[in-house]
Amino acid sequence: MPIDESLKFLPVNIAVLTVSDTRDMASDRSGQTLQDRIEAARHHCVAREIVKDDPDAIEAVLRRWIADPAVDCVITTGGTGITGRDVTPEAFKRVLEKEIEGFGELFRWISFQKIGTSTIQSRAMGGVAGGTYLFALPGSTGACKDGWDDILRFQLDSRHRPCNLVELMPRLLEHLKPA
Repeated sequence: MPIDESLKFLPVNIAVLTVSDTRDMASDRSGQTLQDRIEAARHHCVAREIVKDDPDAIEAVLRRWIADPAVDCVITTGGTGITGRDVTPEAFKRVLEKEIEGFGELFRWISFQKIGTSTIQSRAMGGVAGGTYLFALPGSTGACKDGWDDILRFQLDSRHRPCNLVELMPRLLEHLKPA
């Protein structure tokens, strides 16, 4: 996946949300993994929070960050499984304007290479709302590394060719402009 070094790098403002009933900032290894990778890639981690596995609480944080012009992208970790407490995709569906189906498909394909058929338990997903990208990753550090290292690191790099999500940012709100 080529990065065109002749192009200017444009940092993205990214918020990280950990969805967990048991984690706090000191024990949130997955959120920290994402923050470390975001900053190592020269992007800005503009916010980081932890919220319980509650769809209303998740939705509230997503809506707040979607409304914040300082947030270009939200990456969540946790709550994407199939147990009764896993409700992140349900909260995402409440706010998404468009789903990026290819993100979840590609994530599960990459995951299959490492964990085999257990990847069917993941409901990782991506989408757009209010001009903000939203990506939901599973709660393991391995899944966060896979999602960032193998997908988001490239798609959130303005120099990635043949195309990337950053170059689409100015056009995400076109549907709201008067004709």
